Amino acid sequence: MLSHAVAALRCPVCKGKFQPGDTLQRALRCESGHAFDAAKQGYFNMLTGKGTEFEADSAEMVAARQRFLEAGHYAALADAVAGYASEGLRDRNPLVLDAGTGTGYYLHEVLATAPAAAIGLDISKYALRRAARLNPQAANLVWDIWRPLPIADNAVDVVMVVFAPRNPAEFARVLRPGGRLIIVTPRPGHLAEIAHRTRMLGIEEGKADRLADSLSGLFRGEDRLSLDIPLQLTGVEMADLAYMGPAGHHLDPDERSAIASVEGMVSATAKFEVSLFSVGDSPA
Repeated sequence: MLSHAVAALRCPVCKGKFQPGDTLQRALRCESGHAFDAAKQGYFNMLTGKGTEFEADSAEMVAARQRFLEAGHYAALADAVAGYASEGLRDRNPLVLDAGTGTGYYLHEVLATAPAAAIGLDISKYALRRAARLNPQAANLVWDIWRPLPIADNAVDVVMVVFAPRNPAEFARVLRPGGRLIIVTPRPGHLAEIAHRTRMLGIEEGKADRLADSLSGLFRGEDRLSLDIPLQLTGVEMADLAYMGPAGHHLDPDERSAIASVEGMVSATAKFEVSLFSVGDSPA
């Protein structure tokens, strides 16, 4: 599985192919000799030049996300993503790209449903340390999704984007004709019951329609699932939920402590949209 994923990668310096071999687990070397060594945790940092200007999730934010997801709060969402993905991973030697893999939680559920080769991208090395442990059979790479992806044309069967940035032109380029793009976004009313406590921003109406518009000309919409997940959270779980997402970059320790100290259980509803798109034979 890993060798198939590596075969689809391209060197970010020269766009050449990588040469699989006995050192596959420790290093990647392209045809021109550009080499990338694996971190001891098993992921590769392929960012070149100035790296990325975007703020990566910290080790503490990633730990909060892992605690929350491992508690099973979003298991229904993982099942929905895996269901859509598995339909696109039935051909011989399928390959899935998790663009913004985080701790690898959603990719892990996909691979448990439909064994496939896999590539996981994220800008946080702290997230990829955990992703590499959870999905050692995947090629886990530090990469900025806004940049051209280090992946060959028409190499991927499914691209999944769960709460991560989107690069439609690059997704269309790396997907095979008829390949699937799965995007998860929050819907209006998402966690509205606790937004005031956690500094989470509200979700604007019409977000799903704007998503479809942003992909027009490259992808066609195939299906859309609205998923509501009722939650019962302790103060500590609510603090993890607040800290694991974008709002976490703005929460200071005192605010997190105040949220975590809330007594009793707090009710909230997570509201998601799981959107399925396909790429045509000749994306424009």
